[in-house]
Amino acid sequence: MVLGYVNKARCAGAPFDETGRSLAFDRIKDSSVCYSDIQFLWLDRGIDQHLFPYLTGGISADGTLTGGTVEYPVLSGLLMWVGGLASHTDAQFLLYSALLLAPFGAVTAWMLGRLGGRVALLWSAGPALVLYAFHNWELPVVATTVGAVYVMSTRMPLRRRAYLASALLAVGFCLKLYPGAFVLPLASYVLAGGVGGVESPVSARRSPRRLDVRGAAGVIAVAAAVVAAVNLPFAILGYDGWRASFAFQGMRQADITTNSIWYWGLRILYDVPSATPDMSAANDQAYQSLVSVLSPLLVLVSFAAALWFGWRRRLAEGTYPWVQTSAVMLVAFLLFHKVHSPQYTLWLVPFFVLLHVPWHVVTAYLITDVVLGVGVFRYFAALSSGSDATTEENVVVFGVWVRAVLLVVLVVLFARSRRRTLDARPTRSPRRRTDAEAEVPV
Repeated sequence: MVLGYVNKARCAGAPFDETGRSLAFDRIKDSSVCYSDIQFLWLDRGIDQHLFPYLTGGISADGTLTGGTVEYPVLSGLLMWVGGLASHTDAQFLLYSALLLAPFGAVTAWMLGRLGGRVALLWSAGPALVLYAFHNWELPVVATTVGAVYVMSTRMPLRRRAYLASALLAVGFCLKLYPGAFVLPLASYVLAGGVGGVESPVSARRSPRRLDVRGAAGVIAVAAAVVAAVNLPFAILGYDGWRASFAFQGMRQADITTNSIWYWGLRILYDVPSATPDMSAANDQAYQSLVSVLSPLLVLVSFAAALWFGWRRRLAEGTYPWVQTSAVMLVAFLLFHKVHSPQYTLWLVPFFVLLHVPWHVVTAYLITDVVLGVGVFRYFAALSSGSDATTEENVVVFGVWVRAVLLVVLVVLFARSRRRTLDARPTRSPRRRTDAEAEVPV
């Protein structure tokens, strides 16, 4: 994380303009690959004015955020506000935000070390932290996801630890949405009775095949209650600003900044070189409309398929693979969503630690991610300078499609994988040995 901060801080520092923006930022952010959303969003989100988020502002018809509204769920907005309270320049905002986020990265490293052993070095000593630790506000949401798995590895009763894990995933939803999807595999795990199907009170009293409907419903209810408790105050006090964060993501287009298979694949079918400006605009509108339907549809279908395959595996093995199912859902989201921001790699790395994945696949993915993570900013630099960007574009296209192939491979591998550590089994009181047994050498 220190290296990650030093990398991003190359874009920050004196001299500053009258808004507190580092003059070097726009000049070198792409060519030197030191861009961060943290520094970029110092302006135009009310952070430089220390506005409390969401209570003022909203979103215009063209998707521009106004007032103190930010494009992320409310807890991320609060972290942004806290990081900006004592800041008067973008460099200070980057520093204070890094200090605020770093403990979440450290706690994640500790939990992964407890869960996966030395393999956790993929997180704490891997390239993803250097590139993305302070690219955006991802470390807290990753900590909630890993925290849920960690809680499920303890020896508390199944329902109790599942409710705590569900609450953590709900907090993650209020940070960056994606952990909310993992509540469904967790509920399925509880429904099936935990490890071996014998952990729930229902299976203990009656039959291992008895489903714990009440426990599964409790998992979903806890998550819903936490999400409501966090969001309702903002929705009531500043509905337009609160709603704008969700509307912004819905209105975002699959353009050159999204690194998605949609832009570097489907868009080509709508790109007619001889088209007039009006035809190009109509084609682009048709392309964006199709993506806005296909992307969420494929994500939802893949989620349903992951949950179904998880249940099939539970019938064969006796335990619902909730972590594996969550990993498959995440990979499907990364593959089909219309936006694939570079820092999303931080979401995926913990699953490399928690699940058995062949090392050559992990290595290939991380190398591809570095190539794409560096190449896309070099591409933007070439475009902005007006120079020939053919080589840089080819690197980006290569990275996007190799990553897509690797994501498909990961879907299969995660679906079949085993956990490095299993969830806790119920503790049992040791049986007292008889005198005869005590005399038998062990």
